[in-house]
Amino acid sequence: MAVALALLAAMSALSSCTSPATAELTRLEHPVVDGAPLRLLVVGDWGRKGGYNQTRVAEQMGKVAEETEIDFVVSTGDNFLENGLAGVDDMAFHDSFMDVYTAKSLHKPWYLGIVDFFFVDTTPFQLQYWTDPGEDHYDWRGVAPRDAYIANLLEDVDAAMKKSTATWKIAVGHHTMRSVSAHGDTQELLELLLPVLKENGVDFYINGHDHCLEHISSRNSPIQYFTSGGGSKAWRGIFQQNEDKLQFFYDGQGFLSLELSENRARFAFYDVFGEALYHWSFSKANLQKVQSSASVTEE
Repeated sequence: MAVALALLAAMSALSSCTSPATAELTRLEHPVVDGAPLRLLVVGDWGRKGGYNQTRVAEQMGKVAEETEIDFVVSTGDNFLENGLAGVDDMAFHDSFMDVYTAKSLHKPWYLGIVDFFFVDTTPFQLQYWTDPGEDHYDWRGVAPRDAYIANLLEDVDAAMKKSTATWKIAVGHHTMRSVSAHGDTQELLELLLPVLKENGVDFYINGHDHCLEHISSRNSPIQYFTSGGGSKAWRGIFQQNEDKLQFFYDGQGFLSLELSENRARFAFYDVFGEALYHWSFSKANLQKVQSSASVTEE
């Protein structure tokens, strides 16, 4: 008998914001076999037409995907840099995606039993994007006014999370919540979204935005923060400590592998050469970390 992985999207961070959040969130189900772990890769900030080692990261993703027999891939956003897509026929789609992620092992869905993923559109939370966007341009049609949009989104996410009976709850957004790299912590997400995640027992928040690989542990809740934004351009050379506990930081390119079973989550970060930089596992049974190994940057 098969069970289903549910992907609940509150205006997915992988798509543009063109309509306001509603109470009916998009729900996708991925069949998995009872008793078998769920395996996936996570990569973000990758769409650069193969440049900045994007093709090398993709090659190693293909190898890891084949070795672990992944079920699907999660992208944490900034998929087509610098200017997005003009439409479905834009050649950038082929240059940055179809012609790069060519390994058969990656021909899986890119987006229970044991886990619910909640994809949250984090872009409208960034107040600076509204008040001082600089050279960036945002189309807020269907989103403005900001406060109403965010209130509706948070209400929808909270309701969906409360309905979830999954063993694991994972929130995915593009922007950092906790980070020691260039963008640092996002205060708007800490103030507005984090309380919803805590109240609903979310286990992990996974994001991109900072072009690096990170694992940070919350000091006042079980939540773990993972940044996987090393899909192409990286090496920012910026480090800024925050209040939570830094478990791992790598300033270069790479991606995240995640395996979920009924009682355990296993994470691994890989670099552009396919080397495993960091392993971390978490037991749901006793709610404590059971293994951590790597060259870890501590306070």
